[in-house]
This record gives sequence, C-alpha cells and structure tokens, in this order.
Amino acid sequence: MTAETWVEEWDRDLRSGDPLGAPGYAERLTTLEIESVRTGRTPTHVRVEGYFEVLGGSMGVVHGEKVVRAFDRACALKLPVVCVTRSGGARVQEGMVSLVQLGRVAAAVRRHRDAGLLSVAVMRSPTTGGVLASYASSCAVRVAEAGAVIGFAGPRIVTETTGESVVGRSHTAETAHAAGLIDAVVPADALDAWVEVALGERDRPLAIRALPVAPHAVPSDDGPASGAWAEVRAARRPDRPSGLDVAAHLCATWCDLSAPDPTVRSGLARIASTRVVVVASDRHAGTGRPSPAGFRQAQRAIALADRLGLPLVTLVDTPGAEPGPASENGGIAAEIAATFAAMDAIAGPTVGVCVGEGGSGGALALAWSDTLLISEHAVFSVIGPEGAAAILERDASQAPEVADQLGLTSSALLDLGIVDAVIPDSVDGAVAAIGAALAEVPVGRRRTRPDAVSAAALARPTDGSDAATG
Repeated sequence: MTAETWVEEWDRDLRSGDPLGAPGYAERLTTLEIESVRTGRTPTHVRVEGYFEVLGGSMGVVHGEKVVRAFDRACALKLPVVCVTRSGGARVQEGMVSLVQLGRVAAAVRRHRDAGLLSVAVMRSPTTGGVLASYASSCAVRVAEAGAVIGFAGPRIVTETTGESVVGRSHTAETAHAAGLIDAVVPADALDAWVEVALGERDRPLAIRALPVAPHAVPSDDGPASGAWAEVRAARRPDRPSGLDVAAHLCATWCDLSAPDPTVRSGLARIASTRVVVVASDRHAGTGRPSPAGFRQAQRAIALADRLGLPLVTLVDTPGAEPGPASENGGIAAEIAATFAAMDAIAGPTVGVCVGEGGSGGALALAWSDTLLISEHAVFSVIGPEGAAAILERDASQAPEVADQLGLTSSALLDLGIVDAVIPDSVDGAVAAIGAALAEVPVGRRRTRPDAVSAAALARPTDGSDAATG
C-alpha cells in the first residue's frame, strides 16, 4: 500500500530514550528518519506497517507504544486494523524494556477484539520473534507472503542453539499454513487484494471442484432401495453437493480460514448483502469425517462470528466424527463437547443446514443452531444405519432394515420437531432457503427447540397427576 492511500500518519515523532545506554545506540537513533513501524489511517482501516530496513524491524519501546496507540485509536474509531509485519523480533539494545512490549501490544489487540472489531495480519519476510509472538499471531485473520520466513526463533538461531535444521520442516509461510497457523499464502502482489476480501471491500467467490467426485462411505449394495434406506443412499450419492459445494453457490465472496483438516472449511463470507461467517462440511475431502483439528477449526470460526457480531451459517454433511485411535487420543470427544458449547454461547443468530448426511454428535455439534433446516433427501441420525445394525442386530449388513427404525428422514425429523423446515433438495433451493432464513432468525431457538423435543418425549404419569418435583 502506497503512502498516498494513508489519510494520516500517527506518532511519527516518537523517539526512544535509550533506556539501557547501549553502546552506540543513542547515536544510531539520531540517524533514523522513521522508526521500525508506521501507524495511521487509510480511508477504510487503521494501518500498522513494519520496516525491516530500520534496525531489522525490531520492536522497542517506540514500536510497541505506536502499535498500542494504533489499536486503541482503532477501538475509538470503530475501525478494523491491518498489520503488515516485517521484523526480526525484540530490540536487544533496549533489553527487557523491549520485551515488555509483547504483553502491551497483545493486550491492545485483545481490547480491539473485545470491541467486536476485525484485525488482519499480513506477514512479510521475515516475521519472527516478538512481533510474531504478540500482535501478528493475535490478529483475527492472517495471511503470509509466499516464501516468507515465519517463525518465533529465526532459523539461524534455531540451528546454532539446537544443532537442528529447520529446512523443509518449519519457519516458512508454507509450513505455517500447513500447520494451520495462518489462513493463506499468496504472492506479494496479491496481498492487498486478499486483505480487501478479508475486510469485505472486494468480492472473491469460493473456487470449488466440479462434481462428481470420489465417494466416501457409499453403501456397498447397488440393488433397489426403499423407505429410509433409500434416503440414506440419496444422501450419500457421490455426485451430491456437499456443504462446501453449497457454500460456493451461496456466498458472493469468501475469505478462507485455515483448514489443516480439509473436511471442515470456514470463511468470512457474504450472502447477498449480509456479511457472515460460514462453516461448511466437505465429505468429499479426506475421510469426510472431522478430526479433533477440524472441530477446533470450527470453534475458531464460531468465536470469530461471535466477536464480530456476524451471523453464523453452518452447512453440515458428514457421517460423523473421525473414530480412529489418533482421533480418540487427540481428544475427539472433548472437541465435540467444546463445539457444542461454542455454538450454544454465541450471542448472534445462527442458521444450520443439513445438506447431506448428518451422523451422530459430530454432525449435531455443527448444527446446534437457532434455525435448523434439512434438505428433502438428506438424513440425520443418532448413528449411521450400519453402526445401529451392529448394535441392535450384531450385524452391520442389516443396515437397510434398521434404517427404518431410526427416524432419520427429513419428514420424520420435522415431525419430531428436530428441524424447523425441510427445504428443496437442490443447491438453488438451499441458497434461496438459507437467504430467507437469514432475514429473520429467532435467536435462542437452539435451546428452546431441543427443550421442546425433550419435553414431548417424556412419558406422562399414568394416573394423570403431574410428575413429582424437587
């Protein structure tokens, strides 16, 4: 971003008082035309921009003070903040006076976040040390320049202090993205465009593959089916659009959040004129079943919607959570519980849609919403028919017969009060229904609907008296 786009620059005259009297440091400060960071306003946001050319972009007292003031001014102005970082870390010439800036700026980012405002980190090369460990990593969404050095300790320091090489293993934009630490890696000349999408100033639709794709968990028999089993097979068709496919048609713009587990995707998006956060299942990716990391990804998106006061839309299509040993040891049950809690706690409106298969608690945690819709030929079940048959009949091959016992069809779910409405079984139908649902969401029905279902399912006393209390 060029200087011409700045409306004003702040605190340009702040200078360090050389707190430790470091040899030659005072003289060096007198030669600086600018400090290692500039702060100010553009027409749309507050800007924090680091300069590696100035003492390695290091963060001393002036750098920290300017960043703190910038975030606090952004709170007063109710503006988002964009931080462009290039830094080698804390300024050694200022010792602990430099180091305490990490806590100060992290607290300023937290105040800005608690004010319901968006922050964006743009990590250029290098972004290391205290800047990474304070405001760069604290920003709500994060993008890195392709090929950038990104890491807490610089690569040379790691090698010289531990004897361990980081090459190909860490300390790059690409490895940070693979680990889910940043949301995107883009070429340097595309960074501004990415930021504009994140801020909602530019549209960029979600690019998605073409169907059909390789199926997951498709029933083994190819014979004719009827009843609930026919609906299960319809929900699992390999060419059926999954949540991410629906999102591609639904959202006018999409800014992807990190997704080391590809079965759960989330993004800052816009549906018609409404800015939203979307969480979308992709049953055609990986195993189609979310891992603990997938649920953590969802929790991050849910928290972001809550902080920004944006509606949350979830598009659910998964046979359930990943059940393997790695998932179990990774805390899959705890992450499902944490996702339920996050969905319940969000203050704003939530709309959930089962667009394919909803399997067990792993799917319901993502669908715990104020308005819950289901596509006509989607299914939602306490457990997949194969698992139910293994429990009830000790024979998973009895799934077609057991399916009828599970109340998993859209019509059965509507009759039970589990869902609020059945919507057309097409992408266009889902898009229209979700748009209409967003126009009027009864916040709080995520609690009252299950309460009503539970009350209706309780047995009544046979003598006509009320149940005993307390």
